[in-house]
Amino acid sequence: MKHKIALVDDDRNILTSVSMALEAEGYDVMTYTDGETALAGLNTSNVDLAVLDIKMPRMDGMELLQRLRKTNALPVIFLTSKDDEVDELLGLRMGADDYIKKPFSQRLLIERIRALLRRSSVEEGETTSNGNSVLTRGELVLDSSRHVCTWKGEPVQLTVTEFLILKALAVRPGHVKNRDQLMDAAYGENIYVDDRTIDSHIKRLRKKFRQLDKEFSNIETLYGVGYRYAEE
Repeated sequence: MKHKIALVDDDRNILTSVSMALEAEGYDVMTYTDGETALAGLNTSNVDLAVLDIKMPRMDGMELLQRLRKTNALPVIFLTSKDDEVDELLGLRMGADDYIKKPFSQRLLIERIRALLRRSSVEEGETTSNGNSVLTRGELVLDSSRHVCTWKGEPVQLTVTEFLILKALAVRPGHVKNRDQLMDAAYGENIYVDDRTIDSHIKRLRKKFRQLDKEFSNIETLYGVGYRYAEE
């Protein structure tokens, strides 16, 4: 079954060239030239991944992502301006899974898409050694087969990247994971992202849990070393 990709950008040249490249790789592609039209389309179509430009008319990529995240955890890659670091960090904090700077290599974009889709597929089909896809650590429950996370019985909406980072930490409570290890868990060994990307995901994870529980402190920072999930 083909994966379906949504490509949202007001630059029609990018839409044409990238959609052709993705279709040549075997993907179905839906294209949109503004965020408002894209939101309507994505709310009525099953899409496996979205690639969003940040600066668009009618509704920019940030607002589009914010609205999507209210109901949808699909993987999202942001296309950002060449030197706009603020956009990158804000996008990650809002729940994007990855970002690529313009101008970009189509091959790089395809590799990032493959990595995200591969992670989603692994998560959906993954089970533990006893055949159970549910990981429980005290008040935390992670169900990989359904992409469901709960804390004290309340649902926590996580992106694919956030879910995989949290799971990598919670699998072995008390054991420190450095940023490289978390990058591998979230992105795969062949994809490089910088340290601040992992830090941004960790900050967003903490924020989501603290919205439910102000006392949440289970994700611990060991400065200069990495992160760990606190032992119960």
